[in-house]
Amino acid sequence: MQPTGVLETAKSINPLKDLLKFGQSVWLDYIRRDLFTTGELKRLIEEDGLRGMTSNPAIFEKAIADSQYYTDALRSLESRPDLDANGRYEIIAIQDIQQAADALRPVYQSTKRRDGYVSLEVSPFLARDTEATLQEARRLWKAVGRENLMVKVPGTTEGIPAFQQLISEGININVTLLFAQEVYERVAEAYVAGLEQLAAKGGDVARIGSVASFFISRIDSSVDAIVATRLKAATSDREKADLQSVQGKVAIANGKQTYQKYLRLFSGDRWNKLAAKGAQTQRVLWASTSTKNPSYSDVMYVDELIGPDTVNTIPPATFDAFRDHGHPRASLTEDLESADRVMQTAAKLGISMKEVTDKLTEDGVRLFAEAFEKLLKAVERNAKTK
Repeated sequence: MQPTGVLETAKSINPLKDLLKFGQSVWLDYIRRDLFTTGELKRLIEEDGLRGMTSNPAIFEKAIADSQYYTDALRSLESRPDLDANGRYEIIAIQDIQQAADALRPVYQSTKRRDGYVSLEVSPFLARDTEATLQEARRLWKAVGRENLMVKVPGTTEGIPAFQQLISEGININVTLLFAQEVYERVAEAYVAGLEQLAAKGGDVARIGSVASFFISRIDSSVDAIVATRLKAATSDREKADLQSVQGKVAIANGKQTYQKYLRLFSGDRWNKLAAKGAQTQRVLWASTSTKNPSYSDVMYVDELIGPDTVNTIPPATFDAFRDHGHPRASLTEDLESADRVMQTAAKLGISMKEVTDKLTEDGVRLFAEAFEKLLKAVERNAKTK
């Protein structure tokens, strides 16, 4: 489905809007300049209840490479010898982020800073460099100049301390590339510690917004590949049944268990002291929620992860699909016993979630870096197109 399909006329009963009844905010995992110039973003906000937007190098690469919306802007920068491809990209990306942030500012204000954010990612090339990530995040925060910006920082070993420091400086952060429950716990702990540091300096913790972007569909893609290989070699009906029982189930089960950790982490005396100062929890944001396996429901990663104080950032085709045939309900806390069983069965089968999620993190860093390289090439190519 083409991205412009996001803008189909909303029905009188809109499942996207109904997500809010269950405490979930819908964000759009997509950005392109025509969303602002045609007024389409305004309609998404009004008709579909859109409450935020996310971007990444792959999204910007597609927007620039597959459209003519940036050609004139890039050509106008071609005469500046002080700018390389990265510098030109950054100028147009910041312009887009600023326009999106301005369009979403009424949401930001009406929700008292809970929603209305737009995310812009630090360079994926810096994912393993704490100090460089800090410097770039500070620079982007200042360059965009919008309080409803979230700077995206990867949840790598090097990214998490940078994230904590940035929170302590009063900068909103979207921690991305999270797959493992244990890493999520470290991120949540870093958020609380960062807020405590900010409060100790006399900063206003009520002004901080943050999400922990937990990736979903890629987990099923990885586990299902392992299961498919194991099924070919399985010798007993019991093993086959166990393997089949976890197919297409691990990602959602992993998400449900993570949400239970969120509920525990953002409660108790330590958190309550910050909440009394106006601090908001760092919501779990479900990312990578398009369905990769065509034999699965195209809205399963929205349908099955709906719950209070969560965000789902949805790509355009899935956004359209959920509007058309989504089933909003309080699914995130449904049948937790089954989620536990799925994870226990996977462990019994010798499927190591640590190995799966470690590899997904490494792959994610690599894929975003590759997308960024393609993006810079697209900037060069688009600027020179006659």
